[in-house]
Amino acid sequence: MMNDDDAILAANAAYYRAFSSGDFAAMTRIWAEDGVSCVHPGWPPLIGRGDVIESYRNILANQNRVRIAHQDDAAIVTGDEGRVLCIEIVAGAALAAANFYRRIGGAWRMVHHQASPIALTEEESEEPPPSNRLN
Repeated sequence: MMNDDDAILAANAAYYRAFSSGDFAAMTRIWAEDGVSCVHPGWPPLIGRGDVIESYRNILANQNRVRIAHQDDAAIVTGDEGRVLCIEIVAGAALAAANFYRRIGGAWRMVHHQASPIALTEEESEEPPPSNRLN
């Protein structure tokens, strides 16, 4: 039997597998039925399963969708709630991702996904940092 960390990491891998293969049916099974939210990079927040699932329908239906990979997955589990923090590689860019899960009926179901670009330090970037930086 898998421990909680292994089980939530497997659920996270299934999310990225569904995304990479464009498997909309698998994606719908990964998400919980209620209490869900999502912040895709550059998008306003999406609240509710209908809006979240519709966003994935549109993303996965796009024949020119970018390839996505994940690495450095780290699980944090407390009871029936858990999250996986990882790095997404999307079209060569690195994003920090937080994927939140809830144990429902013995299975880890996604309740929140958020990804955002990782800020480079000045040494890593060839361009100066933007002057309108918020933090």
